[in-house]
Amino acid sequence: MQGNELLKQIKLFLFDMDGTLYLGNRLFDFTNELLSTIRENGADYLFMTNNSSKSVLDYVKKLENLGVKATKDDFLTSSQATAYYLNNNFKGANLYVCGTKSFKDELISAGFTVTEDLDKVDLIVMGFDTELTFKKLEDVSRLLLTRDIPYIATNPDLVCPTEFGSVPDCGSVSIMLKNATGKEPLFIGKPSPLMPTLAMAKKGVSPAETAVVGDRIYTDIKSGVNAGAHSILVMSGETTEEILNASDVKPEMVLPDCSYITAAIK
Repeated sequence: MQGNELLKQIKLFLFDMDGTLYLGNRLFDFTNELLSTIRENGADYLFMTNNSSKSVLDYVKKLENLGVKATKDDFLTSSQATAYYLNNNFKGANLYVCGTKSFKDELISAGFTVTEDLDKVDLIVMGFDTELTFKKLEDVSRLLLTRDIPYIATNPDLVCPTEFGSVPDCGSVSIMLKNATGKEPLFIGKPSPLMPTLAMAKKGVSPAETAVVGDRIYTDIKSGVNAGAHSILVMSGETTEEILNASDVKPEMVLPDCSYITAAIK
């Protein structure tokens, strides 16, 4: 199937955000037209992000500040997917959270107790922590070295793109902790198929009617492949031609940026 024909048949677009629809605090020029065109044509979209540093309401505010109208129902985040996984496997657990206050609040609102009393911790949860301190690293190291408890992380992203380059993300911190403790977390977010699978169930569509769109092969594209959905790589964020050529995971479609989707479905 040709690219334009495929795009016209998609009923649900699952968009990564940073590097795909905006970069740092700069909205790409095509984003609002893209989103409005999708819904005007009878399709739908969700914002699907591995970034757990912000709650859904924080993301609504961020998009509003960038000039994009959104509601909490437009999102599926790794924070939400982590809460879903925890409620299905560790309901009522006491959590030590290496993450932002926003992430902690989201887990508390999902029914969990967040504690810094290491003797009461049942499970470690790590997110993209823009409020990271050495004490948190020390606490997690102590728990991993002295206790045999579950260790969960929201996402394996090594870096988070910014307007000036990249900063270390959750995956890089987990590698640092592995060097110290020998322990690795179970990653919940992309490339796990959990997030796109939850999104498809939420919208009532099949993998054949769904496209995962993002700028990272090892998270965005791989999650689409793992979920059996279509995968569209955009070269507006992290991935370079060298990364693409070296990757074992190949996207179904490669576009310079998401403006090409707008042109195809109009």
